[in-house]
Amino acid sequence: MIELEGITKSFGPLQVLKGIDLTIGKGEIVSIVGPSGAGKTTLLQIMGTLDRPDSGRIVLNGTEVNRLGEKSLSAFRNKEIGFVFQFHQLLPEFTALENVTIPALIGGESAGSARKRAVELLEMMGLNERISHKPAELSGGEKQRVAVARALVNHPSVVLADEPSGSLDTRNKEELHQLFFDLRDKLGQTFVIVTHDEDLASKTDRKIHIIDGKIKTDEL
Repeated sequence: MIELEGITKSFGPLQVLKGIDLTIGKGEIVSIVGPSGAGKTTLLQIMGTLDRPDSGRIVLNGTEVNRLGEKSLSAFRNKEIGFVFQFHQLLPEFTALENVTIPALIGGESAGSARKRAVELLEMMGLNERISHKPAELSGGEKQRVAVARALVNHPSVVLADEPSGSLDTRNKEELHQLFFDLRDKLGQTFVIVTHDEDLASKTDRKIHIIDGKIKTDEL
């Protein structure tokens, strides 16, 4: 479902990724671990088409994305890839429902269809009573659940998460981790998660260990 071949990336004289080869199957939950500065987030950004590699090939759901122009790439990203970040990045002036709806509207969905899908996802997240609340009125765990709903609204092929539980307390962290596995069971969703959380990494289908821009281990 995701194929990376020979991915390299440098920032000035610093080579961050040094030839990454990686394949991820549909429905897998894969964690990417390693020390700070190892290249984990850079790899996730390249996988998510937020940045381009210096060399190498990226195939996502049958499309060789590094051949796409900027307009096509933006449309592809909106449809095929969901993102969850450490600090939810919800728009503060909009309600939970509106935050989830926005990517669907950008993707060309009608307002009615986008709203229906957003409501279904927020209910799936256990946020039935929080739909009309703005981010300032939500707990940290609730904000991340809204962010997960937003990532799923366009039925993406993959959800990429960068330290998604890094800002949560223990209870909310455990609930969020369980949510990823529940969504895989219910929706067949693929997740690639950059994390420093060993408990989460140990539960994933595979743990990819990156050191100094290279994959050192790929553990089942």
